[in-house]
Amino acid sequence: MAVRQQSRHERAEEPASQLSAEELLDLFGDEYTRRVFEAVSERPRGGRAVARAADVSRATAYRRLNELRDAGLVTSEYQFADDGHHREQFAARARHLSVSLDGGDIEAAVSVDD
Repeated sequence: MAVRQQSRHERAEEPASQLSAEELLDLFGDEYTRRVFEAVSERPRGGRAVARAADVSRATAYRRLNELRDAGLVTSEYQFADDGHHREQFAARARHLSVSLDGGDIEAAVSVDD
C-alpha cells in the first residue's frame, strides 16, 4: 500500500515547469543534488538506498531529496510493509532538462511526469 505525500511545492501549486532558469541551474549546480537525482532517476528508492547509491551521507541525501521534492522534481510515497513499518520511497518526476543560450540570455526548461 502506498500513500503519496504532498510536498510544500505542490501545496503552493507552483508547477516544476515554472521554476526559473536560475532556480534550476542553482539546484542542479550542486554535485550532491545531481548524484541524488540520478539515483532516484534510475528507480524509486528509499532514503538510505539513495544515500548508498549517490555515495553521500543520509542527512545529505534527505536534504537534497527534500529540496528536489519541494521543487516538484521528485515525488515521494510511503510504502507500508506487512510488519507495520513504513518507508518513504522517492521517485524522479523530471524527465528532461534543457538549457539554451540565446543572445546572452540563459533559458532552462524541465519536463515532468504528470
